[in-house]
Amino acid sequence: MEVSECFTLSNGVKIPSLGIGSSPFGGYSHEAMVHALKHCKVRHVDTARKYNNEHLVAKSIQESGVVRGDLFITSKAWPTDYGYESTKQAFRESLQQTQVDYFDLYLLHWPMSPDGTNTKKLISESWRALEELYAQGLCKSIGVSNFKISDLENLKETWTVIPQVNQIEVHVFNYPKELIDYCNGLGIQIVAYSPMGKGKVLDYHVIIKMAGKYGRTCSQVANRWVLQHGLATIPKSTKCSRVKENCKVFDFTLSDEDMETLDQIHITDYHCVVDLSTVRFDRL
Repeated sequence: MEVSECFTLSNGVKIPSLGIGSSPFGGYSHEAMVHALKHCKVRHVDTARKYNNEHLVAKSIQESGVVRGDLFITSKAWPTDYGYESTKQAFRESLQQTQVDYFDLYLLHWPMSPDGTNTKKLISESWRALEELYAQGLCKSIGVSNFKISDLENLKETWTVIPQVNQIEVHVFNYPKELIDYCNGLGIQIVAYSPMGKGKVLDYHVIIKMAGKYGRTCSQVANRWVLQHGLATIPKSTKCSRVKENCKVFDFTLSDEDMETLDQIHITDYHCVVDLSTVRFDRL
C-alpha cells in the first residue's frame, strides 16, 4: 500500500486507506493540511459540521492545488441537526461551507439526541435523509460515527441502505474487536480516528521498544497496527513533520507476534469517554 491506495467500500467506492483528520482537539492547522495534500499525497480529508472548520478545509484544499476529483472528502451531521428535514439542511450548509457539490462520505456523527429522548426515532429519520441524499448522488457513500453494536441494531430495523462506514476511535488502548467484527460481518468499513490515543500512544514503553525494533517512530507503529487490521485511518496533526511521519507506514509490516502484543493493550469499552491520563501504562 501507498498513501494513494484504497480500501473498497461495500458499494464499490474507493476510500483512501490513510487520510488526515481535522477535529478541533489540539487546534486546526492550515499549514499542515496543505502540506498533507500538496506534498504527502494525502487524499482523504475528514471534517464535520461540529468542528466549525469546513470553510477552513475548503481554503486548504484550494491552496493545495489538488483537484476535487482526486479527493475523498468526509463530513458529518451533528445531533442538534438530526431529523429528516434538518439533516438535509445541515448537509446543504456543509456543502456550501466546504465549497463542493457532493461529499464522498457523509456520516451521522453520534448515536444520540440533544435532549436524550426519542433518540432511536430521530436517528432513523436522519438516516432516511442520508439514504435520500445518497440516492440523489449528493454523497457517494453514507455511514455513521461512534455507533456501538446496539446502535447499529436499532438502525438496522429501518435502514434500506446499510451504512458503508462506521468511524470510531481505535488505537492500541482502545481496540473494540467485537464491534469491528460485527461491522465486518455487515460489510461496514471501519475508519479509525485518534490512532495515537490523543498522544498517549507515543509515550508507552511497549510502543517505544517496538518502534526501535523496526527503526520507526511510535506513531508509525500505531498507524501500521490500524492498517494491518484492515481499517482505514485518519491521524491528525498540526505539524507538517508529523504529517509526513504519519504517511510513511506502507514500506514495513508488523509481525504476527507483534500485532498480537499490541492487540492486548486495550480498553474494553471504547464508547465511554476515557481519560487516558488515568490508564496504567505499565501493563506489559
